[in-house]
Amino acid sequence: MEKARQNLQVQKWVAVISVLLLAVKITAYYSTHSVSILTDALESIVNVVAGFIGLYSLYVAAKPRDRDHPYGHGKAEFLSAAIEGTMIGVAGAIILYKAIQHLITPVELHKIDFGMILVGVTAIVNFGIGYYCSQTGKKNNSAALIASGKHLQTDTWSTIAIIAGLALIYFTGYAWIDSVVAILFGCFIIFTGYNIVRSSVAGIMDEADVKLLSRMVEILNANRRDNWIDLHNLRVIKYGSVLHVDCHLTVPWYLNVNEAHLEIDALALLIRKNFGESLEIFVHTDACLYSQCAICKKQDCQVRQHIFAKRIDWTLENVSQNKKHQLKQ
Repeated sequence: MEKARQNLQVQKWVAVISVLLLAVKITAYYSTHSVSILTDALESIVNVVAGFIGLYSLYVAAKPRDRDHPYGHGKAEFLSAAIEGTMIGVAGAIILYKAIQHLITPVELHKIDFGMILVGVTAIVNFGIGYYCSQTGKKNNSAALIASGKHLQTDTWSTIAIIAGLALIYFTGYAWIDSVVAILFGCFIIFTGYNIVRSSVAGIMDEADVKLLSRMVEILNANRRDNWIDLHNLRVIKYGSVLHVDCHLTVPWYLNVNEAHLEIDALALLIRKNFGESLEIFVHTDACLYSQCAICKKQDCQVRQHIFAKRIDWTLENVSQNKKHQLKQ
């Protein structure tokens, strides 16, 4: 819950600052009549709307679980990110249209130096906020904050390119550069929107996060206890900032319920230490088979039937399978 409140507070600042930056960019556009600055202003309108959508989604995601939502409300963040990505794509399409229109019918530009100063200030502010937003989102596993951070940082790079284009116009007098720059970044913005929608749909559909799973398997394999004979059927699902982990852990068959539970606690502690406190873990314990003696390194086992032959390292491929590991005959 603490991470959810932190996410909400960060998004509040994003929404407020986006409104202020939009006002600055609109001022720059009316001062210069530059279509590339207009593209920046249009994207900022998306920033404002997306900022408030993200704020609402984080408010929903921070709500405690209830009878109707036993896993919480974290999926709202993925919906927010999908909407934001769609809006970015639409903004990119509008930018392309306006840029091509101005390329065919050029518009006289004014006060280019003043416009560069105004949008330059917005670029600096956007980059700082976007970086902080992305880092906080990654730390707290917030899809909405990561999407907002990427959007703001994309806005920063597009603004820098726009400034470069305006500088060329200022020194060369070639007004068509303005439209060409806008066309290039219209395409880039559409691509960015697609990537955000793609990642949010993956979250909604519970697509496996290969990078996260690979890191988790690597840590578990490196810190295996003697009683952790086998691990399989490992799955991870994200609900906003909460990770839901379930797996099957094979332990010596003669452990009592309390002893087996201590092994589960150790597994959960290891995952929490490396992936944060916002974690729900469900572990099904399996009793070892005599045929697994050959892969078990436990030294003080009084019921061993076969000598230890080889340890099977856990990998993403073999722990994801729903079957116990044994040496091939």
